[in-house]
Amino acid sequence: YCVEFRTESLSQHCALETRPYARWMQYLREGHTVCVACQPPAMSAATRRCSGDGHNAHGDKILHWEAVGNSQCQGTWKKIRQLEYCSCPLVHSFIFT
Repeated sequence: YCVEFRTESLSQHCALETRPYARWMQYLREGHTVCVACQPPAMSAATRRCSGDGHNAHGDKILHWEAVGNSQCQGTWKKIRQLEYCSCPLVHSFIFT
C-alpha cells in the first residue's frame, strides 16, 4: 500500500545534499505532496504495516520523518490518505525502510 503525505517542514540540510545517490533530497519542498510505498522488508510480518505510516493519524496530526542516509535531512508531514493500490508518480515517491 501507499500513503500520501503533505510536507509541512524540512531542514535546510536536505537542499545541501550533493552525493549522487542522495540528490533526490534536493527536490523536497514544503507544501508538496509525497507518496510513500510500504513494501517488504520494511513491512512487519505480524501487522502487515510499515512503521511510521501514520496508521491512526488523520487531520492535523504532525508526523516526523528522517531521510535514510542523511539523518540531518528531516522534517514533518501530515497524512492525506492511504491508498491500497499504489499509483505513485516517479517524482516525489519514496519507500518506507
